[in-house]
Amino acid sequence: MLFKNKLKEINKKVSYSQCGEDLIIDFIFTTLKIESPTYLDLGAHHPYYLSNTAFFYLKNSFGVSVEPDPDLFKLIKNERPNEISLNVGVGIEGSEVADFYIMNIPTLNTFSKSEAERYASYPGKSIKEVIMLPLLTVNQIIQSNFKGKAPNFVSLDVEGMDFEIVNSYEFDKYRPEVFCIETLTYTEDNTERKLNNIIEYMLNKDYFLYADTYINSIFVDKKKWSKR
Repeated sequence: MLFKNKLKEINKKVSYSQCGEDLIIDFIFTTLKIESPTYLDLGAHHPYYLSNTAFFYLKNSFGVSVEPDPDLFKLIKNERPNEISLNVGVGIEGSEVADFYIMNIPTLNTFSKSEAERYASYPGKSIKEVIMLPLLTVNQIIQSNFKGKAPNFVSLDVEGMDFEIVNSYEFDKYRPEVFCIETLTYTEDNTERKLNNIIEYMLNKDYFLYADTYINSIFVDKKKWSKR
């Protein structure tokens, strides 16, 4: 019994992600022999709750979190002082500012007016506030904060804008080993659907689907995986 308990302690890992995505990604990086993967968290939401990057932050990896909600941004900046935190939105080329819809349920915050209105149609959901925020492209964020080098891991969860951001990503210039992208729409009537356009796009960019937790899809660069 003593050995069994000791073995449990050795193998124990705490997941902060919604469905254990961080532990899957940690295994990928262990396999790739990347001990301290850098990360970019787009739509960070919270320093620990439902976070795909908290696990790596606590391993002292360098990272950048992007959170447009001012209150959540302050919480992240306070709780994770050793990373770079940005209170901006992620946009596409040519967009400098946009309306940000803060919902009464923070996990549903979005820059998409149509998504905000759809969420607000559900019982108990409402748009609490609309604020205007500056936008940066994902490529600008990488260029400014990673010295022009791709982070090893990108986590993307921006409620309704995921495909637009993936589509704007300069894969020829920046190729992370791993992406974790939310690929399931939010509904409350069991009519959710997988965003297959994102999955197909990533496959076309020479990533393969390593794992799918139904809510999130984890993609790995084919060439880098083949050299493991």
